[in-house]
Amino acid sequence: MSTIKSINRHQPLSVGEVSRRSGVAVSALHFYEQKGLIHSWRTNGNQRRYHRDILRRIAVIKVAQRLGIPLSDIAGALETLPEGRTVTAEDWQQLSNRWRADLDDRIDKLTRLRDQLTDCIGCGCLSVEACRLRNPSDTLGENGSGPRLLDPDESPPVKR
Repeated sequence: MSTIKSINRHQPLSVGEVSRRSGVAVSALHFYEQKGLIHSWRTNGNQRRYHRDILRRIAVIKVAQRLGIPLSDIAGALETLPEGRTVTAEDWQQLSNRWRADLDDRIDKLTRLRDQLTDCIGCGCLSVEACRLRNPSDTLGENGSGPRLLDPDESPPVKR
């Protein structure tokens, strides 16, 4: 019968151990640290060490990145959490609520893009038959270049 090794929760982790446990490359850990997303300290031998709570922070970073959250937003969100303790379910609830509106907005934009994909590219070019219905006399062109219909939040109102 094998025994399970007891883990000392206060024993710091090396950068290699954090990489192995988190599934994140050492170079990515260094990048996260450079961006202020995670923190380490140096031993007398100049080796990086991390508290074990870093593993949960890295998990939050990976999930947020998978959702398409920019690193600057992730950093801002992590700054709201106390340093030196494991991210809790309540912390995650707070972070996910913070990102929900942005995700909903992006989903809405992607849905509009998908729904308009075969009919119109949203540019106001009059080169597609449907443009005469959606953009008569190329009025959207008066508001500048680019896909005016696909990103209405960034487009000034159409002059008529």
